[in-house]
Amino acid sequence: MLECEDFDFEDFSLVLSGGGALGIAHIGVLKELEKRAIYPSEIVGTSMGGIIGACLAIGLQVLDIYRFIEKFAGIQNWFRFSLSGNSIVQSRRIEEIFDKVFSNLKMKDAAIPLKIITTQLSTGRVKTFDKSDDIYIKDALLATMAIPGIFEEKEINSKIYVDGFLCENLGVNQATKSDVLALDVLGKNSFSKTLPSSIIKTKNIFDMFEKSLRILIYNQTINALQRCEKNVKIIDVDTKNYKTYHFHKYQEIEKLGEEAFKSAFL
Repeated sequence: MLECEDFDFEDFSLVLSGGGALGIAHIGVLKELEKRAIYPSEIVGTSMGGIIGACLAIGLQVLDIYRFIEKFAGIQNWFRFSLSGNSIVQSRRIEEIFDKVFSNLKMKDAAIPLKIITTQLSTGRVKTFDKSDDIYIKDALLATMAIPGIFEEKEINSKIYVDGFLCENLGVNQATKSDVLALDVLGKNSFSKTLPSSIIKTKNIFDMFEKSLRILIYNQTINALQRCEKNVKIIDVDTKNYKTYHFHKYQEIEKLGEEAFKSAFL
């Protein structure tokens, strides 16, 4: 068991941020917690953080979660162009992957209380699904990962939901425990302090666009933390050298989480 004078590792909320492939770093932190037999009393997740958090919440061991995420590393397993609608990627293949893991489990069936952050498209406001919502875990996950224009939006009970990062990428204000361990892969260590310098202009443009999004999300998180009255311990993972679509680098990204945990607590 870790010892930290001002943090209760026996009763805390675990908050996992969104970040696409960067969210694989959460697994590295979970591995370190599992080694020490530390488990949260509640899990709050956005986007990839929601997916990994849901796996932990239904009782999967970290090795099983890692093997599950390996499926996302093989982009051919889920990437299918959508020829209609509002998105580039069809969700059908992703639904099939989720169905194998979560089957017909509902939010209330999670062994560890689970909260999944989404954005209700019609209002633009945050919607956090929890055990009070009579919905399948896999449906909440399809909503929280639905990056507008990239993945298909998810309809749940006649309402349309998209990725939670639009409202709360690091859902510290959705946590209920007094002590909160928050893992952030799109925080202060997620962007470089210099301009892109490739000789290829289009690459510089895309790099600048992603960097701008990271800065926007970082400022969103700063505002969320300023409103939060809980005791929050943040693990800021250094992801600036990786892209949100680097699923093929899952082994390297997982190690980033391990390193960040050790830096924060050991």
